[in-house]
Amino acid sequence: MALLKEQDQQHLRQEFAALENPVKLIVFTQPFECQYCTETRMIAEEVAALSDKISVEVYDFDNHREIAEQYNIDKIPATVIMRGGDEAKDYGIRFYGIPSGYEFSSIIEDIMLVSSGDSGLSDEVRAWASNLTEEVHMQVFVTPTCPYCPQAVILAHRLAMESDLIRGDMVEAIEFPHLSNKYHVQGVPRTVINETVHMEGAAPEIMMLGKLKEAVA
Repeated sequence: MALLKEQDQQHLRQEFAALENPVKLIVFTQPFECQYCTETRMIAEEVAALSDKISVEVYDFDNHREIAEQYNIDKIPATVIMRGGDEAKDYGIRFYGIPSGYEFSSIIEDIMLVSSGDSGLSDEVRAWASNLTEEVHMQVFVTPTCPYCPQAVILAHRLAMESDLIRGDMVEAIEFPHLSNKYHVQGVPRTVINETVHMEGAAPEIMMLGKLKEAVA
Protein backbone atom coordinates (compact mmCIF):
# COMPACT_ATOMS: atom_id res chain seq x y z
CA MET A 1 0.00 0.00 0.00
CA ALA A 2 1.38 3.38 -1.03
CA LEU A 3 2.27 5.90 1.65
CA LEU A 4 1.58 8.93 -0.56
CA LYS A 5 -2.02 9.69 -1.40
CA GLU A 6 -2.97 10.12 -5.06
CA GLN A 7 -3.73 13.80 -4.49
CA ASP A 8 -0.26 14.33 -3.00
CA GLN A 9 1.35 12.45 -5.87
CA GLN A 10 -0.35 14.67 -8.42
CA HIS A 11 0.74 17.81 -6.57
CA LEU A 12 4.36 16.61 -6.40
CA ARG A 13 4.42 15.69 -10.08
CA GLN A 14 3.48 19.27 -10.89
CA GLU A 15 6.10 20.63 -8.50
CA PHE A 16 8.81 18.32 -9.85
CA ALA A 17 8.11 19.52 -13.38
CA ALA A 18 10.32 22.51 -12.46
CA LEU A 19 13.35 20.34 -11.62
CA GLU A 20 16.40 21.52 -13.53
CA ASN A 21 19.09 18.92 -12.82
CA PRO A 22 18.92 15.26 -11.76
CA VAL A 23 18.71 14.40 -8.06
CA LYS A 24 19.69 11.10 -6.45
CA LEU A 25 18.30 9.74 -3.18
CA ILE A 26 20.45 7.14 -1.42
CA VAL A 27 18.76 5.19 1.37
CA PHE A 28 20.58 3.02 3.91
CA THR A 29 18.43 0.46 5.66
CA GLN A 30 18.36 -3.15 6.77
CA PRO A 31 15.63 -5.78 6.74
CA PHE A 32 15.43 -6.34 10.48
CA GLU A 33 15.75 -4.43 13.76
CA CYS A 34 15.45 -0.97 12.27
CA GLN A 35 12.47 1.12 13.26
CA TYR A 36 10.93 2.90 10.26
CA CYS A 37 13.52 1.53 7.80
CA THR A 38 10.83 0.10 5.53
CA GLU A 39 8.78 3.30 5.59
CA THR A 40 11.85 5.47 4.91
CA ARG A 41 12.72 3.38 1.86
CA MET A 42 9.13 3.49 0.63
CA ILE A 43 9.01 7.29 0.92
CA ALA A 44 12.16 7.65 -1.19
CA GLU A 45 10.98 5.15 -3.79
CA GLU A 46 7.52 6.69 -4.10
CA VAL A 47 8.94 10.21 -4.41
CA ALA A 48 11.49 9.11 -7.01
CA ALA A 49 8.73 7.47 -9.06
CA LEU A 50 7.09 10.87 -9.57
CA SER A 51 9.83 12.34 -11.78
CA ASP A 52 12.35 11.13 -14.34
CA LYS A 53 14.80 13.62 -12.79
CA ILE A 54 14.83 11.74 -9.46
CA SER A 55 16.57 8.40 -8.94
CA VAL A 56 16.92 6.24 -5.85
CA GLU A 57 19.48 3.73 -4.63
CA VAL A 58 18.90 1.49 -1.60
CA TYR A 59 21.72 -0.19 0.33
CA ASP A 60 21.74 -2.63 3.21
CA PHE A 61 23.69 -0.96 6.01
CA ASP A 62 25.35 -4.22 7.11
CA ASN A 63 26.07 -5.74 3.71
CA HIS A 64 27.32 -2.52 2.09
CA ARG A 65 29.51 -1.11 4.84
CA GLU A 66 32.04 0.30 2.37
CA ILE A 67 29.34 2.39 0.69
CA ALA A 68 27.99 3.53 4.06
CA GLU A 69 31.49 4.60 5.05
CA GLN A 70 31.91 6.42 1.75
CA TYR A 71 28.96 8.63 2.70
CA ASN A 72 29.88 8.73 6.42
CA ILE A 73 26.63 6.99 7.39
CA ASP A 74 26.80 5.72 10.97
CA LYS A 75 23.13 5.03 11.80
CA ILE A 76 19.91 4.07 10.06
CA PRO A 77 17.52 4.70 8.53
CA ALA A 78 19.53 7.29 6.62
CA THR A 79 18.82 9.22 3.43
CA VAL A 80 21.36 11.13 1.34
CA ILE A 81 20.11 13.76 -1.11
CA MET A 82 22.68 14.67 -3.75
CA ARG A 83 23.05 15.91 -7.31
CA GLY A 84 22.75 13.01 -9.74
CA GLY A 85 23.73 12.48 -13.35
CA ASP A 86 27.09 13.19 -14.96
CA GLU A 87 27.80 16.07 -12.58
CA ALA A 88 27.04 14.10 -9.43
CA LYS A 89 27.85 15.92 -6.20
CA ASP A 90 27.33 15.02 -2.56
CA TYR A 91 26.54 18.24 -0.70
CA GLY A 92 26.59 16.64 2.75
CA ILE A 93 22.79 16.66 3.13
CA ARG A 94 21.62 13.87 5.42
CA PHE A 95 18.38 12.66 7.00
CA TYR A 96 18.65 10.26 9.93
CA GLY A 97 15.26 8.81 10.77
CA ILE A 98 12.03 8.77 8.85
CA PRO A 99 11.26 12.05 7.03
CA SER A 100 7.57 11.97 7.91
CA GLY A 101 5.10 14.53 9.18
CA TYR A 102 6.42 18.05 8.78
CA GLU A 103 9.82 16.69 7.76
CA PHE A 104 8.41 15.29 4.53
CA SER A 105 8.34 18.89 3.31
CA SER A 106 12.08 19.11 4.04
CA ILE A 107 12.78 16.20 1.69
CA ILE A 108 10.79 17.86 -1.08
CA GLU A 109 12.41 21.27 -0.57
CA ASP A 110 15.86 19.68 -0.53
CA ILE A 111 15.15 17.95 -3.83
CA MET A 112 14.21 21.29 -5.38
CA LEU A 113 17.28 23.01 -3.88
CA VAL A 114 19.74 20.35 -4.99
CA SER A 115 18.25 20.30 -8.46
CA SER A 116 18.63 24.08 -8.75
CA GLY A 117 22.19 24.05 -7.37
CA ASP A 118 21.54 27.34 -5.54
CA SER A 119 21.33 27.48 -1.75
CA GLY A 120 19.52 30.82 -1.78
CA LEU A 121 21.54 32.08 1.19
CA SER A 122 22.43 35.74 1.70
CA ASP A 123 25.68 37.16 0.31
CA GLU A 124 27.08 37.54 3.83
CA VAL A 125 26.54 33.88 4.69
CA ARG A 126 27.85 32.74 1.31
CA ALA A 127 31.01 34.79 1.82
CA TRP A 128 31.59 33.26 5.25
CA ALA A 129 31.09 29.74 3.89
CA SER A 130 33.47 30.33 0.98
CA ASN A 131 36.26 31.33 3.40
CA LEU A 132 35.74 28.39 5.74
CA THR A 133 38.91 26.43 6.51
CA GLU A 134 37.70 23.79 8.99
CA GLU A 135 34.91 21.26 9.05
CA VAL A 136 31.49 22.11 10.45
CA HIS A 137 29.02 19.41 11.49
CA MET A 138 25.44 20.57 12.08
CA GLN A 139 22.97 18.18 13.69
CA VAL A 140 19.36 19.39 13.75
CA PHE A 141 17.18 17.43 16.15
CA VAL A 142 13.54 17.26 15.14
CA THR A 143 10.27 15.41 15.62
CA PRO A 144 7.68 14.77 12.88
CA THR A 145 5.06 16.85 14.70
CA CYS A 146 7.22 20.00 15.01
CA PRO A 147 6.05 22.70 12.55
CA TYR A 148 9.17 24.84 13.07
CA CYS A 149 11.71 22.06 12.55
CA PRO A 150 11.79 22.07 8.72
CA GLN A 151 12.99 25.67 8.73
CA ALA A 152 15.99 24.70 10.87
CA VAL A 153 16.68 21.58 8.79
CA ILE A 154 16.57 23.42 5.48
CA LEU A 155 18.90 26.14 6.78
CA ALA A 156 21.47 23.50 7.76
CA HIS A 157 21.12 21.88 4.35
CA ARG A 158 21.42 25.22 2.52
CA LEU A 159 24.65 25.82 4.42
CA ALA A 160 25.90 22.36 3.47
CA MET A 161 25.32 23.25 -0.18
CA GLU A 162 27.60 26.28 0.17
CA SER A 163 30.72 24.48 1.38
CA ASP A 164 32.23 21.02 1.11
CA LEU A 165 33.38 21.51 4.70
CA ILE A 166 29.81 21.72 6.07
CA ARG A 167 27.65 18.67 6.75
CA GLY A 168 24.00 19.09 7.71
CA ASP A 169 22.15 16.26 9.44
CA MET A 170 18.49 16.03 10.30
CA VAL A 171 18.22 13.72 13.32
CA GLU A 172 14.82 12.45 14.41
CA ALA A 173 15.06 12.83 18.19
CA ILE A 174 12.69 10.02 19.16
CA GLU A 175 14.37 7.40 16.96
CA PHE A 176 17.83 8.18 18.34
CA PRO A 177 17.27 8.70 22.08
CA HIS A 178 20.94 8.11 22.91
CA LEU A 179 21.87 11.15 20.82
CA SER A 180 19.02 13.19 22.25
CA ASN A 181 20.30 12.40 25.73
CA LYS A 182 23.90 13.09 24.78
CA TYR A 183 23.07 16.56 23.44
CA HIS A 184 20.45 17.35 26.09
CA VAL A 185 17.60 17.70 23.61
CA GLN A 186 14.57 18.78 25.64
CA GLY A 187 12.83 20.69 22.87
CA VAL A 188 12.99 20.84 19.09
CA PRO A 189 14.37 22.07 16.84
CA ARG A 190 17.76 22.02 18.53
CA THR A 191 20.83 22.49 16.35
CA VAL A 192 24.16 21.18 17.60
CA ILE A 193 27.26 22.56 15.88
CA ASN A 194 30.58 20.74 16.22
CA GLU A 195 29.43 19.03 19.42
CA THR A 196 29.69 22.11 21.61
CA VAL A 197 27.61 25.03 20.29
CA HIS A 198 23.82 24.88 20.42
CA MET A 199 20.96 26.83 18.89
CA GLU A 200 17.39 26.51 20.08
CA GLY A 201 14.48 27.05 17.74
CA ALA A 202 14.25 27.93 14.06
CA ALA A 203 16.68 30.83 13.97
CA PRO A 204 17.14 33.19 11.00
CA GLU A 205 20.32 32.64 9.02
CA ILE A 206 22.11 35.74 10.33
CA MET A 207 21.62 34.50 13.91
CA MET A 208 22.81 31.04 12.91
CA LEU A 209 25.88 32.64 11.33
CA GLY A 210 26.82 34.03 14.73
CA LYS A 211 26.63 30.52 16.21
CA LEU A 212 28.67 29.08 13.36
CA LYS A 213 31.39 31.67 13.91
CA GLU A 214 31.39 30.78 17.58
CA ALA A 215 31.82 27.09 16.74
CA VAL A 216 34.85 27.64 14.50
CA ALA A 217 36.44 30.50 16.44
